[in-house]
Amino acid sequence: MTGVLERYEALLAAGELRDDADQRAAVERLDRLQAELEATGERKGLLGKLRSRKAENPRGLYMWGGVGRGKSMLMDLFFECLDIERKRRVHFHAFMLEVDAMIAQEREKKTEGPVRRVAERIAQDVRCLAFDEMVVTNTADAAIMARLFTPLIEQHKVTIVTTSNRPPHDLYKDGLNRSLFVPFIELVERELDTLSLNGPTDYRLHRLGGLDSWHTPLGDAATAQVREAFFRLTDYNPEDAEHVPSGELDLGGGRTLHVPKCLKGVAVFSFKRLCGENRGSADYLAIARAFHTVIVVGIPALGPENRNEAIRFTKLIDALYEHKVKLFATAAAEPEELYPSGDGSFEFERTVSRLREMQSADYMALGHGQS
Repeated sequence: MTGVLERYEALLAAGELRDDADQRAAVERLDRLQAELEATGERKGLLGKLRSRKAENPRGLYMWGGVGRGKSMLMDLFFECLDIERKRRVHFHAFMLEVDAMIAQEREKKTEGPVRRVAERIAQDVRCLAFDEMVVTNTADAAIMARLFTPLIEQHKVTIVTTSNRPPHDLYKDGLNRSLFVPFIELVERELDTLSLNGPTDYRLHRLGGLDSWHTPLGDAATAQVREAFFRLTDYNPEDAEHVPSGELDLGGGRTLHVPKCLKGVAVFSFKRLCGENRGSADYLAIARAFHTVIVVGIPALGPENRNEAIRFTKLIDALYEHKVKLFATAAAEPEELYPSGDGSFEFERTVSRLREMQSADYMALGHGQS
């Protein structure tokens, strides 16, 4: 089976990738991990089963960095090259939804230690568990993660490989009851190697090919442009557009927000959903923390009768701007003409200024949450 480093070198030679020091360091570490897992795990085929032996689990890997630094691409290479049967790759959000359902099942059966039992069930089918985009925004998930992953790693010898936009110590930052989450951070720092991928090139931005972020007027042409941005940013096949996954964002206090399209840190919302309903700054902060890119469709021209919507839109943009979230939008007008008159229209000029800055190359090059 081809090694990760060999595959990476072949892509460089073919001109499909550019040499990048951070990526190369990650590739070399993934190549070693592949060899360790194949040596200590159950390789495919009869020969692999004969060689299989009980062993300590190889140290996992936590790769973090800004948007577009190649984390998903490296995960693709590793997972495709890894020649063991009991491997699984899953988006972290989807995995935690599965965990929640499994815990509920164990509680219905009145199992003692339901979280521990779920870890045991997961380990029966998985030797290496690979996550895309580890991000923690759900209080309930934060509270159980140490209790779930400690037995997975230390008792059941499951090797974890994950990507994230944040270093481990910034996960669930400022979250409610964060003290319950700290043991998970300590587990990650103890059991996984941490590698930063924050090189100077945002490869995902290169995929946008100069595609604008603000599209007006409203209509099919504008919609087609933000759809294209979504597909390029998520590597999603446009032919499967009807099956783009949705999600539920925990807003705290038992409240959730439905995300109509949600994949690899990119979320799509309608203006009506975000600003036509009664929402406050806390909701917008939850969105800004959870997603590195937000696409807002259907932004109308606002007048004096839309004062509340204009205020909410200002709060939304403030939150996205402060967390350096990339914004793509379809709108009825350019930013300067969105809210020309009405209560607060003078103050709205700051929002206009921010919207313009958010379209700049310098802003787009910033990593999520980066100052």
